[in-house]
Amino acid sequence: MQIHRLPYADPGVPDVRSGTRFLVWLCRNQWGGQVRSLLWGLLLHLGIAGFPLGVGLAVEAVVDRSGGGLARAAALIALLGAAVAVGDTMQHRTAVTNWITAAARVQQLLARKSAELGSLLTRRVAAGEVVAVSTADVEKIGWFTEALSRFAAAALTLVLVCVGLVVYEPALGVVVAVGVPLVALSALPLLPRATRRADVQREKAGRATELASDTVAGLRVLRGIGGEELFLRRYREASQEVREAAVRSARMWALIAAVQVLLPGVLMVVVVVYGAGLALEGRVSVGALVTVYGAVMLTHHPLRNFEEIAMAYSFSRPSAKRAARVLALKRTTTTTTTATTEATAERPGGDLYDPVTGLLAPAGLFTAVVCGDPDAAGRLADRLGGHPAQVVEGHVPVLLGGVPLDELPLDAARSAVLVQDKDPVLLSGTLSELLDVPSSGRVSTGEALAAAQCDDVLEALAQASVDGGGDPMRTRITERGRSLSGGQRQRLALARSLVTDPGVLVLDEPTSAVDSHTEARVAAGVRRLRAGRTTVVLASSPLLLDVADRVVLVHDGEAVAVGTHRELLAADGRYRAVVARETEEETLVDIEESA
Repeated sequence: MQIHRLPYADPGVPDVRSGTRFLVWLCRNQWGGQVRSLLWGLLLHLGIAGFPLGVGLAVEAVVDRSGGGLARAAALIALLGAAVAVGDTMQHRTAVTNWITAAARVQQLLARKSAELGSLLTRRVAAGEVVAVSTADVEKIGWFTEALSRFAAAALTLVLVCVGLVVYEPALGVVVAVGVPLVALSALPLLPRATRRADVQREKAGRATELASDTVAGLRVLRGIGGEELFLRRYREASQEVREAAVRSARMWALIAAVQVLLPGVLMVVVVVYGAGLALEGRVSVGALVTVYGAVMLTHHPLRNFEEIAMAYSFSRPSAKRAARVLALKRTTTTTTTATTEATAERPGGDLYDPVTGLLAPAGLFTAVVCGDPDAAGRLADRLGGHPAQVVEGHVPVLLGGVPLDELPLDAARSAVLVQDKDPVLLSGTLSELLDVPSSGRVSTGEALAAAQCDDVLEALAQASVDGGGDPMRTRITERGRSLSGGQRQRLALARSLVTDPGVLVLDEPTSAVDSHTEARVAAGVRRLRAGRTTVVLASSPLLLDVADRVVLVHDGEAVAVGTHRELLAADGRYRAVVARETEEETLVDIEESA
């Protein structure tokens, strides 16, 4: 894969059983790029290793006073120089391509998983860990795939050099053939400790990133309760722990680097002393001694790749493990029935039914759901959208038209049921871009904004327009809509959901941040615009409940009463307790009377 052809049409199905298996899967999918980088690396290293041969031939030619021999040696050195230049350039090019394409593949996999899980991703994995995986961890994984081919080329070069020296000058070649593997593998005893320290560093860095992400996300709340200093102190402590772990890890890698410098020097001294003795005895020529000496000296360059691959693997393995953990998350574990799926994938529809709570939302009606517990309401909304917070053994899926929602293809399920939670996110961009979402085309942008009562929002955006000429649709909205009030963000998110016009729209407290007058108009607008479409609203506001075709009371995880708002208000004490905000004593009296 070339960089200009990114992104991948299909990044593939990764092996997420472990971090190591994930790295192997990545490298296997880059087989062509790895081979190209290996071949260019061989050209580079063999060109470098060939310089001592050219110098040795030149020395022998000078000793023998052979002009032809000197010319041939000069030509060989020039050819080797050209090979090194081409090999170095192309190996760097192909190795960096491997890095970028591997990182792009991982990012596509993470993006696909994020789209599959939606808001459930940050409920199953900390937001900070998701950020760390998609940024720093991706670079570490790409580093390993880039270093692997260079290491393979260096290792193969060392084997060829040792074999060549044994053939060229057996007396000195045997010493080199024994010494080079010992030098290359000398750092192995230190690697486990270095790897453990690198793992500790990565874990502490991940925790610090999570803490920073959570602190920034909750900064407004922290300021409201005066908790900035507390969280700053916690982050400062976490940062110091990361620094200490990084220093401990760096010490081990510095020791490994020192060993990789010291032992090749020792080998060179041994070869020079032993070779000088052989030269004095007349058993080797001066040119051969120069050749062997130069070859040993230049093995230092490929030997550095052994240190790099060890470091790359130690840092990338925890990163790959974290990425694999995120990619291993699944939407559900239910078994798909192919026949049913094919029959309903194109136009899924019908009544929405939750077997767990007994909640039924008839097709084409406006159904309101009242839960005494806001957290339970949020979990129910996720279930109705096919996104349960946890999938356990015996999981019972929600049914849409009698078909388990989990068994529908993801695209079909998303187009059939849309869930807007109580804290919707507005992405940065213009208002036009915000509302440019996949839709049926039945509801226009203007109709959605009018139904959500966004007139004041449009006026505010028009006044804030800098380069849009007063056009609110071209006004940029800051990240997460921070420049807007809570009610304005909520209504824009509602307009976005209405534009989508799904078969089933589930709204969790869509008007909790707006005033009662606006809420009444929003309720009427949503009912009018969603006429004939299935709408489920989880709320406890009488203004919303009064416009619903039917209201369902869910108590202790079970649908216990169904009727209109006025019917339930008159007949059910538990319903009055939630909707009318009665005290505990009044609730007990109402329940006794209704019983």
